[in-house]
Amino acid sequence: MVVGRLASGEPAGSSPVWAAILKTPLPLIMGVINVTPDSFSDGGRFFEHRDALAQAQALVAAGADLLDIGGESTRPYADPVPLEEELRRVVPLIEAVRATTDTPISIDTYKSQVARAALNAGAGLINDISALRFDPAMAPLVAEHRVPVVLMHMQGTPRDMQLKPHYDDLLGEIKAFFKERLDFALSQGIPRDLLILDPGIGFGKTFQHNLEILNHLEAFLDLGCPLMIGASRKAFIGHLLNLPNGEVRDVGTLAAVAVAVQRGARIVRTHNVAYTRQFLTVMQAILGGGGQGSHTPAPSPQNTPSTSKRL
Repeated sequence: MVVGRLASGEPAGSSPVWAAILKTPLPLIMGVINVTPDSFSDGGRFFEHRDALAQAQALVAAGADLLDIGGESTRPYADPVPLEEELRRVVPLIEAVRATTDTPISIDTYKSQVARAALNAGAGLINDISALRFDPAMAPLVAEHRVPVVLMHMQGTPRDMQLKPHYDDLLGEIKAFFKERLDFALSQGIPRDLLILDPGIGFGKTFQHNLEILNHLEAFLDLGCPLMIGASRKAFIGHLLNLPNGEVRDVGTLAAVAVAVQRGARIVRTHNVAYTRQFLTVMQAILGGGGQGSHTPAPSPQNTPSTSKRL
């Protein structure tokens, strides 16, 4: 089967499959799997293949709509990972995950060679922190495979983005960046309905910048693309609660998820899928009036989510 396409040969991204996923009642939950030894969020717990595969299966059982697999840490001050090492980390895992579930897989990379190998292994979405800027071959690859792509805003690079972030007009500058990137993507033959925008919480942003972005996400809705938010376990949560890195920030993360969804986020990227699924299920039921049949129960061992969605 051609990667990124349905068994019928129809491109997955431009097919009704992606549109149908976006129309589900609850926001989409993207579960994070960092195949790195230096992740800020889990300290390298899933660097080994068997551990990463077990985590992927656990995230699916907990209700993940998407899985985001990455082999290079993009935490502040992180150094780039060599191409061959990144490929070694992510490709076998994507192949193994694809063999066990049809849950859509995202590859978190800005390198076109890694993205191509990931698509060939079974991924169907590209999460590019550079918004197609760092590798000139990435946009043609997306256009060729017609898969959804996340365009994220970042001031600088992971190595220097947190040195002295500054904006004269935070929301205006991010929006102008998005407009330029959307125009570029369209000029490269990427359909607009495959483009996802991420304002890049923690990527070249101060503590106050992150709070302002989350509280004003509606400023980006008129661009006409789904918004993705990745606030999970980020430094601003630790700053607010005086907590170290890791899962101790999961409860605080839920507050960021609540505001993001209320302000229009369509996809939330998170490390703790179980908490996020339960939280959003209850929130949706309350906002929907609390009537019978107004919500879908969260997964349990006897009520695991369908994995029939394939990108």
